[in-house]
Formats: sequence, structure tokens, C-alpha cells
Amino acid sequence: MTTPILDVHQLRTWYPVRRGLLGRGAAWLRAVDDVTFTVMRGETLAIVGESGCGKSTLGRTILRFVEPTEGNVWLDGHRITEMSRVELRRLRRHMQVVFQDPASSLSPRMRVRDIIAEPLVNFGLAGDRAAVDARVADLLCQVGLPRSAAERYPHEFSGGQRQRIAIARALAPEPDLIICDEAVSALDTSSKAQIVNLLSDLQQRLGLALLFISHDLAVVEHIADRVAVMYLGKIVEIGERAALFEQPAHPYTRALLSAVLDPSPARRHARIMLRGEVPSPIDPPSGCRFRTRCPYAFDRCAAEEPELRERPNGQSAACHLDALPALS
Repeated sequence: MTTPILDVHQLRTWYPVRRGLLGRGAAWLRAVDDVTFTVMRGETLAIVGESGCGKSTLGRTILRFVEPTEGNVWLDGHRITEMSRVELRRLRRHMQVVFQDPASSLSPRMRVRDIIAEPLVNFGLAGDRAAVDARVADLLCQVGLPRSAAERYPHEFSGGQRQRIAIARALAPEPDLIICDEAVSALDTSSKAQIVNLLSDLQQRLGLALLFISHDLAVVEHIADRVAVMYLGKIVEIGERAALFEQPAHPYTRALLSAVLDPSPARRHARIMLRGEVPSPIDPPSGCRFRTRCPYAFDRCAAEEPELRERPNGQSAACHLDALPALS
């Protein structure tokens, strides 16, 4: 049986907040709440959902940029959540991240050569200058940039080219997992397509695992092997991309997919307009968190929180309904 490269188990990230008169009332903002999933070697798992659902916090908690409240994360069998800072530093070369905005994640004062070489130096992977220059040139070639780019500064490149530099930096220590946190959302349509194709090519060639965090379902359909849908800090559906896009098992997933423009008449459905506002993660609804906006909610939804259970087509959904009603 294949061991997952990433194993996330019952992960919670809660933030203490104050509310009420003079901020005396204590409460918790449940950004990530009891999330469990795995990512296999060479697989792309996409995490999708509306803004504020906890996607980016989940990614940052896995990397331990944010400390988890509860739960565990294993990377290739190593328990990240129990590691000391020294141990974690040694393991970080195996998990890298590409952020949303390359303009802010690349130092404007450093040449591209030094930006890409920095992980090599930090993790003790650098040789002499000639070896570093050769490695930087190879990485630039892998992401589709010329060797001459090494002597230039980030501001001299377009947004898509800067993201290629960020990807080259992430590839430098030869990681097993790359977390892409909205890595294409700040790009124009053409650059977005090019970066998605680049990530797919690199993954196939290098055997990388990708955790692809995005709100763009059109991009997700192109790059993902499996998709996990988050709502108010919880995964409400997870499964193979094709099954989830063709036959969603959760009402929230169905609503998200109805907002995607699809050229195929067979998959084009009327837009599902969700009622009400997204509840506060400080005070989520009882039972199913989606029930206040769900068109199919019934009494049990308020009384009992649904478990994430497997459906006949292989995906799992946290819904009390065995199957969604057919759309007219």
C-alpha cells in the first residue's frame, strides 16, 4: 500500500478573539476546524472554496507558518506538528510554497540568481559559485526563462515571469511537496494558463506532489487529480476531480460549480443563488454549517452535524442527503 507524502489528521487552527463591551467576552475564530485528508506522491489535491473559508490558513498551518490548535500533520512519515524549530528547519527543504503575489514574495533588492540560490545556501546544498550558477541556470531553464535572467531584478519581469522565478526558487531544494497558495489568481488569463501548464509539466517530470489552493474552479479542473471543497473551516466534499465536477454530492459544491462558465451544453446548469450571508466562523450554525444557505436543509441539518462519508461514486460528502435532488 502506498504511503501518502502528506497526511493531515483532524487539524484545527482556532484564533482567540475578544467581543462584547470593552472586549471582555472570549470567543474562538474557527479558521480550520477538524480537517483530515491525504496527498499521495505525484498527486495534485486542490483545496477550493469561497474567500474566508480557511484555505490559506490550512496551507500555512501545514507549513507551520501558523501553529495548529489541535491535530497532526505528517510529511513522508515525519510528524511536523511535534517537531522542534531546528528539526522543522531541516525538513522544510522537502516542502516548499509558491505564494499568490510574486511581487511581494520576491525581494526587490536581490538579483534573480541570489533569490533562486538562497534555498541552496540555507539548506546546505550549495557548492562553489560555479556549481550554484549551473544549478540556477538549470532551474531557470526548467521554468522557461533564459540564463540571462539570473543577473536581473524582479521588477524587470512581468507578473507571469516573476511567478516562474518563484517556482524556480521553490524547486531549488528538490522538494517532495509544493503548496501553491492562490499561485495564479493574480495573473492575467494568458499567464495563468502558462503557469498552470508549467506546474503540470514539472509535476509529471519531477514526481512532485502539489497542494493547489484556489478559488478558480476552471483552473482546478485543469490541474487537479482530486478536489477538496471547504466551507467555514471544514471540508464538505472531497473526491476525484471528474466525479466531483460531473456529479457533486454536496449542495455547496453544486452551487460553486453552477457559477463556472462551461462551454459544454451538457454540463451547463442554471446559476444557483445561495440565500443569506456566509455565517461568522466565530459563531457557526449548529449542525451542518451550510444549512442556513442550503436549499435542501431539513430539521436534522440543524440538530446533527453530518459526517464526511463516502458515496457510491467514490467521493465523500458531509451531507445528510444520500443524493442531491435532480436539477430542473
